[in-house]
Amino acid sequence: MKNTDACPSSIPPQLRTALVDFLYQLADDELVVGHRNSEWLGVAPDIEEDVAFASMAQDEIGHATYFYGLLEALGEGRADDLAFVRTVTERRNAVLTEQQNGDWATTIIRHYLYDLFESVRLKALVASAYEPVAQGANKMLREEYYHLLHMGTWFRRLAMNGGVARSRIECALALVWKDVADLFTLGEHREILVREGIITMDEPELYAAWEREVTQVFTELQLQWPGSPQLPAERGRVGQHTIHLQTLLADMGEVYLTYPQTNW
Repeated sequence: MKNTDACPSSIPPQLRTALVDFLYQLADDELVVGHRNSEWLGVAPDIEEDVAFASMAQDEIGHATYFYGLLEALGEGRADDLAFVRTVTERRNAVLTEQQNGDWATTIIRHYLYDLFESVRLKALVASAYEPVAQGANKMLREEYYHLLHMGTWFRRLAMNGGVARSRIECALALVWKDVADLFTLGEHREILVREGIITMDEPELYAAWEREVTQVFTELQLQWPGSPQLPAERGRVGQHTIHLQTLLADMGEVYLTYPQTNW
């Protein structure tokens, strides 16, 4: 598959199935983590973080909107319905993105680890054989650079301060790490996605690139490495989610589901 446009009739059925599933992964990750960011509005530690998290939430949900738009173009239905109406088992976001924010340290760790992954994944998409994905990834990488910079600064600040801040970071790592693995899972269509060039890294390559970045920071901060997660860990990518996603979807879709025919 080389430089294919978004016309559904031009894509072989098996490849279309794989592409659609992958686009749901991309869209659902961004929508869910964007919503979690929005939950800090008004309760972040200071006004600067209210503004920062509002901006990042807007970016992530904007990325989700782009991918849902590609799904709509492929005949999957209205983008708004794809975002708000699908059931929990139809969702393909990684479990890490749906977990509750917890305290500030937990949010920073979760978001930092996710942003590192997102940077790696987007770099693996800028040369995607599916041109709409490549175009979107190029733009999103520029925005994600600032997300990662912001979260990395906070991560280092908390870890280097010692005392309560350091202990909270260590506790947050232990809590978050158990849900890291399925970030790197491409789902049941992994082979065709890599073979056809939809993504230019396979699962072990995605993980290895992410691990190189993370271990360098852990060494710098003298944090104990929690151990490599078992791959693949197909949870969220095959619709296996926690109760937290059910609650999140109910909150996020309350207004839309009340007025489903409204154009937003």
